[in-house]
Amino acid sequence: MTTAEPLPGDTTLRSPELHALWHTVHNRLSWGRPVTRVRLGPLDDSQREALADLLGLNRLPDPRPTIALVRLEEAVAELSGRTVREVVTELVGPLGDRAGERRRRDGERTELWSWLADHGTVRAQPALADWAASCRAAGLVGGSAEHTRTLLVDALKVLAELPGRAEPLPVFAARILNGHTHVLDDGTPLSTLVLRALASLYDTTPPQSAAERRALWARAGVADDELSSTVLVGGLRATGDGLLARLTSACAEAGEAASLTLAHVRKPGEFTLPTAASTVHVVENPSILALALRRFGPDCPPLVCTSGWPNSAAIQFLRLLADHGTVLRYHGDFDGEGIRIAAYVLDKTAANPWRMTATDYREAVARHPHGPEPGRITEAPWDPGLAEVMAERGTAVAEELVADVLLVDLAGSSGSRGY
Repeated sequence: MTTAEPLPGDTTLRSPELHALWHTVHNRLSWGRPVTRVRLGPLDDSQREALADLLGLNRLPDPRPTIALVRLEEAVAELSGRTVREVVTELVGPLGDRAGERRRRDGERTELWSWLADHGTVRAQPALADWAASCRAAGLVGGSAEHTRTLLVDALKVLAELPGRAEPLPVFAARILNGHTHVLDDGTPLSTLVLRALASLYDTTPPQSAAERRALWARAGVADDELSSTVLVGGLRATGDGLLARLTSACAEAGEAASLTLAHVRKPGEFTLPTAASTVHVVENPSILALALRRFGPDCPPLVCTSGWPNSAAIQFLRLLADHGTVLRYHGDFDGEGIRIAAYVLDKTAANPWRMTATDYREAVARHPHGPEPGRITEAPWDPGLAEVMAERGTAVAEELVADVLLVDLAGSSGSRGY
């Protein structure tokens, strides 16, 4: 085997005394920005002598000299016929492009946060926009856009599946996240991320203790039991021999509300809705259901009450009705939380808004102009103008104050036998 002849000037360029020079130049050229001068040092006497010889100086340079790159290029070309880039690449290694890498990372971050802000789950529930903004403010997890996106994808999967099915947290995690039973355990990055989102959604402070975290999961329908999660129903006459049909029909015939547990809803048995019950109205507050039952008695039109934030039983029952071809129409309070609840119901079920537009709010506040402040206001996806008008008027209108209007709608939807 033959050994290649050393290139001209190799011995001089490879001098140990010039190592500091080449490493400094390599570092500066790897910035990916134009370089005209390079500052060295501190250099010892032998390094200063080697630099003076390379550049053809008639005296030693300063211990911390600044070298013009064009002068260095001339010296290297004269000595070896090569460029400075070629020399430092051979002696130190391939040049980088840190400026380009920074631009790439900046682009990845920008794209990541735009993706999160525009995600369907965040758009459908605008209360999550604050959570998305807080994620951006917190920065990348571990400095990695890819790792952060993976974590956010899983968090959004979890949020899309809430409220849960009254499963223990490990069972819920395994069902949603490909069999990973402990990925939502207390203190994990994903659990922390999801709980921050739920706190933003419910407008509460992020949980600080294990008990508070369990309570927030339970509020979202995870680790609930099948009996404590209930939904109120009135005027709904289903047919069939299943327990759910018999319960709802018996209470409707008596002009009373039925309190259905999640256990009832999850095992409906034979359950069929008559064609006449093609529309079911949904309200936020039990007082509206009580007023409807008082007015209509056994002729009450089909009505479901979420009792504030809908739990697992409420969401599952509304989905069951939609699966049977029912049109769902939802109404709630005209305040910040009421708008967030409405967005949640409309996102999680096939419900449509019922008298929940900016026009409806204006009419309501004209009749009741002295209500309390509406609290934190977020966008209403079904009517972009609603949040703006509520912020302008600064007044909340409770659902009970427009009960007369809602009852007129219900009367118009009813016929014989309550439909």
